[in-house]
Amino acid sequence: MNDPVAGQGAAPDRPRRIDELARRGAERFADAPALVESGRSIGYRGLARAVADTVASLARVGVGPGDRALIVNENCAAALVLVLAAAARDAWPVVVNARLSAREVDAIRGHCSPRRTFFTIEASQDARAHANRFGAEPFPLAEAGTVAIGERDDNAVPEPVPDDPAAAVAALIYTSGTTGAPKGVMLSHSNLLFAAASGASLRRLAPGDRVYAALPISHVFGFASVSLSALLAGAALHCVPRFTAEGLVAALAEDGISILPAVPAMYARLLDHVRHTGSAVRAPRARFLYAGGAPLDAQLKAEVEAAFGQPLHNGYGLTETSPTVSSTRLDAPRSDLSIGPPVPGIEVRIVDGEGHAVPPGEIGELHVRGPNVMLGYYRAPQRTAEVLRGDGWFNTGDLARQDADRNLFIVGRTKELIIRSGFNVYPIEVESVLNQHPAVSQSAVVGRAVPGNEEVVAFCELRAGATATAQELHAFAAERLAPYKRPAEIAVLASLPATSTGKVLKSRLRELAARQPTASQLAQR
Repeated sequence: MNDPVAGQGAAPDRPRRIDELARRGAERFADAPALVESGRSIGYRGLARAVADTVASLARVGVGPGDRALIVNENCAAALVLVLAAAARDAWPVVVNARLSAREVDAIRGHCSPRRTFFTIEASQDARAHANRFGAEPFPLAEAGTVAIGERDDNAVPEPVPDDPAAAVAALIYTSGTTGAPKGVMLSHSNLLFAAASGASLRRLAPGDRVYAALPISHVFGFASVSLSALLAGAALHCVPRFTAEGLVAALAEDGISILPAVPAMYARLLDHVRHTGSAVRAPRARFLYAGGAPLDAQLKAEVEAAFGQPLHNGYGLTETSPTVSSTRLDAPRSDLSIGPPVPGIEVRIVDGEGHAVPPGEIGELHVRGPNVMLGYYRAPQRTAEVLRGDGWFNTGDLARQDADRNLFIVGRTKELIIRSGFNVYPIEVESVLNQHPAVSQSAVVGRAVPGNEEVVAFCELRAGATATAQELHAFAAERLAPYKRPAEIAVLASLPATSTGKVLKSRLRELAARQPTASQLAQR
């Protein structure tokens, strides 16, 4: 791709709004495939026609500037067409995963007050079930199929539309809520296009690339880093409503996938499938493997690289930063777990509890500033003020260190830090040890308050067909961890609770840990 990263001398035809990607794509890439799903392909000209037709349809059903348009979906062409069309109307697309429960969908709907709610009924049984709850009616989208539309809410109040089109809200994305109640993150056109341009440049995306898009577009990783980056570069986006290891194996072997962005849990499931079937990974066109969205451990990284015969790149971001903050470079892969240097155009600083910069190599709280930082949390000015300063610095809440070459390393979250007998325990360090056990697919570590102290509690999910007892895992950890880092308890679960992107829900694990007996109580039995 010839376009440079945004903020580094942007090209004259750089789009200023995400909806311009459709028109620009038709002009630059003509009938090259834009969206591929279930054997069907929509070219860039077809995408532009579908978006233009849907813009007119949205006007007819009363979706206008400043309105929220809730899109309950799993990945498909229809969802992306709706997003781009709503943005073209100056409405706010609110992209929600259909796999959320009725309670969760209703909570988001109640918070954002959408003018209309749409459901991708052809791509998702869960979306169809939600549509049935609302009595939604069919709503055709030209070349992108048919969705369902709920009744219009005439009481919804439009938000003001700024004079600068690039500064308008282009998407309202609710965080997954791994550490608490979800928050609606307002991302502008400028935020998202910076992220899209950064991703396209870092991966050197170009027409002819085929990008695997199983990461939900309801998550900013799947939306901006994967989908918008591909459309900006003229690549083909292979829309996958729901990830399966079998589907990924087939896509790599048969569909010419060249770019594979995934969360670590997806790579782990792929490897489990390969081991269980006794097959090998066949990926003749794969040229860029990327992990993000959750911490990567060394054992998984090594296994993925052995299976594919090429590096697994690592990166870091948050919903509030659109998302990418840093990434390892295509021509400079890392053998360690660094998340790479900051993306060009983004500033970072690492500070102590008083807000003062820490010396290089020391651990502190990571703050970020740049064109990727969100506008704020919707209808939550106090929450916004807690993390976003007036000078533009955003407090990620993550603990990090930076080496002399500016490479970043994440060591945990501020709220996840466990203080055991006066010593700091970073969950990621304990998790990386447990993940080395041959029977463990993934693990998660949380803290549990006990009188005058905190305990380390670990939860492990085993590989398919593997067995291991808590006692065996305790012994394994004891050989590799200092006494204060060793878990007081290890629980083996059939699966760790996770979001649709595979991010472990540690809030639920903390609740579970709190209900379990303490180590001292167990010793008295």
